[in-house]
Order: sequence, then structure tokens, then C-alpha cells
Amino acid sequence: MYETSLKVRFGDEDHARIAYFPRIVHFFHCAFEDFFDDHGHPYRKVLDEDGYGWPAVGLNVDFMRPIRFGEILKIQVWVERLGSKSATFGYRAHLAGKTAALAQVTVACIGMESFGAVEIPEPYRSLFAEHLQPGHSESLKER
Repeated sequence: MYETSLKVRFGDEDHARIAYFPRIVHFFHCAFEDFFDDHGHPYRKVLDEDGYGWPAVGLNVDFMRPIRFGEILKIQVWVERLGSKSATFGYRAHLAGKTAALAQVTVACIGMESFGAVEIPEPYRSLFAEHLQPGHSESLKER
């Protein structure tokens, strides 16, 4: 399982002084980019040179506790499902070990020139397979 951290900024809060829910989804995407970068596949290179994009085609998020300005949010990333042209990533945002949000995001693999679905190429398929943990999101919800 991969983990990254980010600091919640002032601009991430809404009027209620908690992280605005679309920002939390953005945090998950930041972790997705870090996942690629930290495994030797700079995300910009994946898009611009390798020619593969990963648009979200499905999203499920459970919000469990508030996230506030100044907190350090840790985000765990794993692969829930690996298909031929898509993958579902699991995310757990936590503060001091307590789950703040869980998400599942399904991404399609597309060719950046055609914007059509393509088979997930190596080395991404191998990277995703290394982080495959089916059902991990469900086991976290039960805790």
C-alpha cells in the first residue's frame, strides 16, 4: 500500500471551517499523481510523453470526520480492481490514524490522442498489480 501526506491549506476550507468536500476528492487525485511520481512514472510524462490518461469514470466517497486547516492528512492508496482497460483505486484519508474519508475511484486508461479506451500498458499494469488489495475499502468501513 502506498501512502503520501499533504497539509490542509486555508483555501481548502468552506464557511463551516472544514475542508470543502470537493477539495477532499482533489486530495485523492493529488495522492494518485504522487503514486505515479513516487514509483518512477512522473505523471506529466505519463500524460505527455507516454500518451496515456486516466480520467475518473466512477466515484464513491464516504466522509467520516471533519478535516481542518493546518492538519496533516495522510492518504493511503491501493488498487481495488484491475481490469483490462480500467482500474479502481481505493483511498483512505486519515488524521492521526483515524479515518476521515474513504473513496473508490474508477479510472479508464485512454490514449491521449484518441481519447478512446485502451488496454492498460506495461509498466502500469505491473505497478497496479503490485498494489492490488481487493475488498480493502470494505474491510476499512467495518472498523
